[in-house]
Amino acid sequence: MGPTNVNRRDVLKRTAGVSLLALPGIGALSSCAAGGGGGEKDKGGEKGEKSAKNPLGVKEDAALAVYIFNGGYKDKYAKFVSDMYAKNHPKAKVDQKATEKIATQLQPKIVRGNPAADVINNSGADQMNIGKLVTNKQVADFTEMLDAPSWDDPKVTVRDSLYPAMQAMGAFGTKGCYQLNIAMTVYGNWYSKRMLEETLEAQYPKTWDEMLAVCKKAKDKGIHGWSYPGGHPRYMLFSMYAMFAQVGGREAVEAMDYLEPNAWKSDAVKSVFEAFEELVAKKYVLTGFDGPQGHTEMQTAWTKGKCVFVPNGSWVENEAKDTTPQGFGMTVGATPSLSSGDKLPFGTLYSPPGEPFIVPAKAANVQGGLEWMRMMYSKEASVNLFKETGGIPALKGAIDGMQLPPGTDSSQKAITAAGDNIVIPMWKEWYAELFTADFDKVMGAFMMGRMTTKEALETMQKAADRVAADPDITKIKKS
Repeated sequence: MGPTNVNRRDVLKRTAGVSLLALPGIGALSSCAAGGGGGEKDKGGEKGEKSAKNPLGVKEDAALAVYIFNGGYKDKYAKFVSDMYAKNHPKAKVDQKATEKIATQLQPKIVRGNPAADVINNSGADQMNIGKLVTNKQVADFTEMLDAPSWDDPKVTVRDSLYPAMQAMGAFGTKGCYQLNIAMTVYGNWYSKRMLEETLEAQYPKTWDEMLAVCKKAKDKGIHGWSYPGGHPRYMLFSMYAMFAQVGGREAVEAMDYLEPNAWKSDAVKSVFEAFEELVAKKYVLTGFDGPQGHTEMQTAWTKGKCVFVPNGSWVENEAKDTTPQGFGMTVGATPSLSSGDKLPFGTLYSPPGEPFIVPAKAANVQGGLEWMRMMYSKEASVNLFKETGGIPALKGAIDGMQLPPGTDSSQKAITAAGDNIVIPMWKEWYAELFTADFDKVMGAFMMGRMTTKEALETMQKAADRVAADPDITKIKKS
């Protein structure tokens, strides 16, 4: 680790602002306009008396159940918050569980109206479809918590203590907020600085031609240029998405958000797929890792030097820390420019708020769930989150002046370099089944060379058209 020479507050203030600017204009979800997502009258559980020390009216002896996704961040950061809750509400029994099967273990009871948890880290491959939860009014509105005093300063609301993009990501076209994230995530092409600069004697490629040259040099040394988890091939979109925007401009990716006809068959998307198709054709890609743990197996192959680039998010530094050798120099790179005709410059970055949390609308202790989130956004818990996971906290300025590990340091530099050119795919949140099911299958076939660019894009467009035509799926439209 080394000290940062960048002022984090300034960087992230700017990031938050541009993230909001990057969000498309949205109109209200018709089904939620009357208070969807669990209004005040729908909140579950008993309530205590509100006071300056208890602004959300938590019932002191009400039990609290917390479920955390046992993924890249593990659950120690959350246990810290659960312990804070127990200390501040000593009469309450606090139970925290960690699982990789969020939807499998929790969604059936939410649907039946008796949720097993009061606050849920809805993340991972088995995450619940947040769009459907919002439409079905099965998640509580965080507005009351956002308007409450922040944990550290009663003169500042929780809302004002966070980067604004956090709330915007949870609005789903309403004036409320039904999902809150706890960290900034940086997606892109992750690599070992030592391998790139010392083993391959190369610099990070800023153009696709340079990328192909690095991959050829790696192949000549018996190293694959790329890899991805065959068990979760949708990871490839972590590297491709910013490139769609880079080549076709914001209009190209907003067309995806709004399920516009032929959005996935545009020239910009086609050219990016053709670029990656060349990687496959030239056998630069290390394949395999087909099981449910394929992402960690792929990362282990990467940290052992079997490949140069992997598509990933900034959680990888923590998730792969047990296999990462000293001096590896974990670094994220923005997607290379495809041609001089690109509409956005090299450095365009896919960097949304990440690690989503919800409170079920019918939870036994909704107020406790909201209070747990208020504590999560405290300075103490935010600093601990960074120490445990390396993630950049949602609380503004929480880790200003701290030393950063290489991956986090490179994430911050990527955010700084992106400036206004940060893009966020809203379709991934609004119509999650496209990402987790339809496109996952397409990317698997495409990366194995069993599907051409033309076939892949026709299949993806057909899936988007199916969602657009489904009357049971509420659409979020431009205002």
